[in-house]
Amino acid sequence: MLAPPSCVFCGTLTQAPERSICAGCFDDLPWNVPPVSTSPGMFECSIAMLHYTFPVDVGIKALKFDRKLYYVPAFAEILCAALPLLPPGIDALVPVPLHWRRKTRRGFNQALELAKPLRKVLHVPIVSGVSRHKATPFQSGLAARERARNLHQAFEASGMHRYRHALILDDVITTGATAEALAKALLSAGIRKVSVLTVARAG
Repeated sequence: MLAPPSCVFCGTLTQAPERSICAGCFDDLPWNVPPVSTSPGMFECSIAMLHYTFPVDVGIKALKFDRKLYYVPAFAEILCAALPLLPPGIDALVPVPLHWRRKTRRGFNQALELAKPLRKVLHVPIVSGVSRHKATPFQSGLAARERARNLHQAFEASGMHRYRHALILDDVITTGATAEALAKALLSAGIRKVSVLTVARAG
């Protein structure tokens, strides 16, 4: 009663305590149509729900760099809208890890925060044993080849044999270099299939 639920994008009351986006803003978001990528690659499925443009870009930057964690439930709602599009058999969630230095500066990993609400809906674990041992520069503004070079052997994974199909989670995908580098580590560690789900696609 003291703090009625309001839309993170326009401030309008959402009329439902479990909603962080009002119906009008939800409909007007820059939806990626179709959200499922048909490009061949190492992924069983690659889904980006939105285009990385206003107001999504503003919200993601506010979450990551200004610690506006109230965007997490809103972006989780968007990710949950992708559930009917996911392939069957997903039994593990893998948020893209941050290098420990960047996580210390930021105070949290936005991909992990987005994974927590999704875990409750999918009823699958967020796996441990995955790390980013190589500190890479920010990828924005880099060409695909430079991104891939930065991320070469950036991730380590172990103890993945108990899982069959991992779902990588992140806020934004651009060239896919980060997800591909992480997928290589997961497949080498014993996971059989990898899919990707992100809030938005840039570029």
